[in-house]
Amino acid sequence: MALFESYERRIDQINACLKEYGISSIEECKEITLAKGVDCDKIVRETQPICFENAVWAYTVGCAIAIKTGCTKAADAAAAIGIGLQSFCIPGSVADNRKVGIGHGNLGKMLLSEETECFCFLAGHESFAAAEGAIKIALNANKVRVKPLRVILNGLGKDAAMIISRINGFTYCKTEFDPYAETVTVVEEKA
Repeated sequence: MALFESYERRIDQINACLKEYGISSIEECKEITLAKGVDCDKIVRETQPICFENAVWAYTVGCAIAIKTGCTKAADAAAAIGIGLQSFCIPGSVADNRKVGIGHGNLGKMLLSEETECFCFLAGHESFAAAEGAIKIALNANKVRVKPLRVILNGLGKDAAMIISRINGFTYCKTEFDPYAETVTVVEEKA
């Protein structure tokens, strides 16, 4: 029985990645993480309840890699998790070619680094998932950082931006841009 979406298209690449780290199977990854008290299934589903199964397993693989390689710093673990995420990118896909999983891991590493003070990202007009991810990043990054990470969600589309910010606890700021003076003015702000 397949554990996640597009299992047949992903499994060879995943197994090749696991072999590099001396892990025999995806199921062993779950055993490795649970033995260390890390329940990836719970963490991923708490972050995004509507996630795909492959997201749960990709993070499980990444966390197992982080544990197997002896990561003791959150930033290093984030980069290792990116290796697991990359293994789930379908071979030949845009995500695989552009190393999206590795990029996500490196983004996590950057956000856990004290040199990074602020994380600003752009969410599409209906991107609740992006807002959910941003909140989880801020909550967890600040557990291992000395100086809190500031997070800015830049939403496209005024209605969606207002709804996303209100539901997820961001301060809603409506702005106007004057292209002639190249100035941005805050017109409305709602905590």
